[in-house]
Amino acid sequence: MQIDGMNEVLINAMFETVPMEITVIDANDRVLAWNKHHTRLFNRPEACYGMDFRDCHGPKNLAIIERIVGEMKSGAKDKVRFWLDLEVDKITHKKNKILIEFFALRDINGKYLGCMECSQDIQEIMGLTGSKVLMDEGE
Repeated sequence: MQIDGMNEVLINAMFETVPMEITVIDANDRVLAWNKHHTRLFNRPEACYGMDFRDCHGPKNLAIIERIVGEMKSGAKDKVRFWLDLEVDKITHKKNKILIEFFALRDINGKYLGCMECSQDIQEIMGLTGSKVLMDEGE
């Protein structure tokens, strides 16, 4: 990606605009960044910044996430994808399909730099039918 012409304000706006939650950890398992701070499906308290990711996850999923990160560090995997139904409305108890993907971050030589977790509510996407092309009216 060529970003030389992009300043920090534009890069931040880009990450806040993408339709997914992103969390980044470095090669030492420290939480470096996350977007959509106030609207996240999976909350990231400010205290998580700089912490070992293990200290930011509950015990229920920790072993799985440790395995995923370990496989990415070792080079066994570059991507892991799973999905779940998550309650998105506390009043109606409505659940939406959430896609969660982990991506290894590597330099040009394949050296592990860290990991990126991306979570996205895909309920609306799953309901798409037919086609809509750029020339269509609306939205």
